[in-house]
Amino acid sequence: MSKPVLVAFDPADHLVDDAAIAQYLTEALSADEAAHFQDALQVVARARGMAQIAEASGLGRESLYKALKPGAHPRFDTVQRVLGALGVRLIIEPLEQPGPA
Repeated sequence: MSKPVLVAFDPADHLVDDAAIAQYLTEALSADEAAHFQDALQVVARARGMAQIAEASGLGRESLYKALKPGAHPRFDTVQRVLGALGVRLIIEPLEQPGPA
């Protein structure tokens, strides 16, 4: 009996349309952890193609890789440019408050 071959899971392989990308980023943002959102943004950029996102955002490819690497602290305008290149935007809404008792 041969050993099973395990393939590493890459979420980028499953982000095939705008709705999936928007949902993925929304869930990552709702985790309230900047590193998690940044990782998700990098995954989505890879799914769409780093070169394409770099060009559409006006960033150099190397700059994009540096901004989205783990441990980096990208500027907010960089995040906005990448989101725009991905065709999505951040939406601000109030936190849910418990209703009157």
